[in-house]
Amino acid sequence: MAFSKTTLTASILLSLFLLHLTQSHQTMGYNGAPSPLPQKIDCGEACEVRCKLSSRPRLCNRACGTCCAKCSCVPPGTSGNHGVCPCYASLTTHNQTRKCP
Repeated sequence: MAFSKTTLTASILLSLFLLHLTQSHQTMGYNGAPSPLPQKIDCGEACEVRCKLSSRPRLCNRACGTCCAKCSCVPPGTSGNHGVCPCYASLTTHNQTRKCP
């Protein structure tokens, strides 16, 4: 019975060690340096693309810019695709309508 407890303990410790190594590779680059933070999105350019077909482009750009500043994300295309940026899709006005175009 002692042999199986020892084997179980060794297996658990080995699993934890491998999990630790896997997580450290995700947060560190291959050269050991921390991987760079995600690049900041250019909200002006992204919103200009998003709002180019809008009937009210200035209003659309203003709303999109506010949403982009909060979420650092703008869905691709000129409409829809809100699933790509959940934060962008979740912002609402006081009337509970979608804030972001």
